[in-house]
Amino acid sequence: MLAKQLSIFLENKSGRLTEVAEVLGKADINLSAMSIADNSDFGILRCIVSDPDKAYKLLKEAGFTVKITDVIGMTVPNTPGSLAVILKHLSDNGVFIEYLYSFANGDGANVIIRPNDLQVCEKILQDKKVDLIAANDLYQL
Repeated sequence: MLAKQLSIFLENKSGRLTEVAEVLGKADINLSAMSIADNSDFGILRCIVSDPDKAYKLLKEAGFTVKITDVIGMTVPNTPGSLAVILKHLSDNGVFIEYLYSFANGDGANVIIRPNDLQVCEKILQDKKVDLIAANDLYQL
């Protein structure tokens, strides 16, 4: 259930995010989910795209610093406390979440997590019957 996520380092200047979107758009690669974390000098755009390997190659060719990391996608009920229950299962078993981003979609919320231990995290989630999102499904959201 692991999926590939792109992490793209962007200088904090006008137009850099636009350039990424243009490179991907021209190649017919869809952005399914994204998050930007920044400091005063640069930002990190983390995103799920429809074709991560092709996007990686094209962004590298366009001069961007980019890497691929594995993440886990899951669907959580879009109700108060649902995410807390799942996160408690993980923290009770020593799994640390490096970062998370999510987006609600009707009755469910799609959540992307980067845990410190992917295999242990995935096993716990499977054992607890959490609705994991297959990589191909995540790329097509």
